[in-house]
Amino acid sequence: MKNGKNIIEVFELKRKFKELIAVDGISLDVAGGEIFGFLGPNGAGKTTTIQMLCTLLRPTSGTARLNGYDIIKDKDNVRKSIGIVFQDPSIDVKLTAWENLEFHRLIYDVPRAHAIKRMNEVVEMVGLSDRIKDMVETYSGGMRRRLEIARGLIHHPKILFLDEPTIGLDPQTRNHIWSYIHRLKSSEEITIFMTTHYMDEAENCDRIAIIDAGKIIALDTPDNLKKKIGGDIVSINTQNNAASKLVLEQEFGFRVLEQNSTLTFEVKDGDKFLPKLFKETSLGISSVTVRRPTLEDVFLALTGRTIREEGPSTRLRFRMH
Repeated sequence: MKNGKNIIEVFELKRKFKELIAVDGISLDVAGGEIFGFLGPNGAGKTTTIQMLCTLLRPTSGTARLNGYDIIKDKDNVRKSIGIVFQDPSIDVKLTAWENLEFHRLIYDVPRAHAIKRMNEVVEMVGLSDRIKDMVETYSGGMRRRLEIARGLIHHPKILFLDEPTIGLDPQTRNHIWSYIHRLKSSEEITIFMTTHYMDEAENCDRIAIIDAGKIIALDTPDNLKKKIGGDIVSINTQNNAASKLVLEQEFGFRVLEQNSTLTFEVKDGDKFLPKLFKETSLGISSVTVRRPTLEDVFLALTGRTIREEGPSTRLRFRMH
């Protein structure tokens, strides 16, 4: 449950690497107990932001406060307040799961008498109790990710950072990881700040900041972001896309995007519009689908491309209200 008090406060955070601006003056707040999502394509600045918030990378300018501590002036207390699950694996596969947890306990100087109970708690939470004495090299990718989450919780952090927590995992394992994350939120007083480029994962967040080219271009709940599209999404395949695109733009007034031989546009009450569309015989429609907007559509509307595409943003294609 969100407690209403901001546990993360970011002020004009910026990071440059020579001439490249990776993070371009972002500001945001995250409430205690929130699952906050950072959504954007590879290279958008998500990981660089997390590295700065976790004191692993010094900002070029700006700052942030985590749990009341400044990331520049009070690094030690920031680090005591956070747990991190990095995008790249960071556990020692030549140790047992328990040995990995014990090593983390020593780094954070958690008293052993307290840590044993805590280590058993977090292992049970992620469903690894029966494999805790096994070598990590015998674990599947999903099990290793769950162990990393457990490791990040040993010292009772106020904030858990998850950088692409399910990248490279199959859909079923991704769903299992998310069930553990939701269980974690309900059982611990903790805030979760996660990055992802999976649209379906972002739906799990209380709020989402969409980042592109180092800038936050939208921040709201998933539902409110999708409502900004303002209508249904119609996708059609035609016998002549160039001519059909012209008709849809000039006669119907739509902004039409063509991707993978499919024409896509936004319209209010798509099911009621379909009869008008079918009457336009010059389009030569071979297939049509109508659906409610997704976060993929939101990103497309804001940047002119899908989140899986690389390269700089272009002009808006759909109208955002």
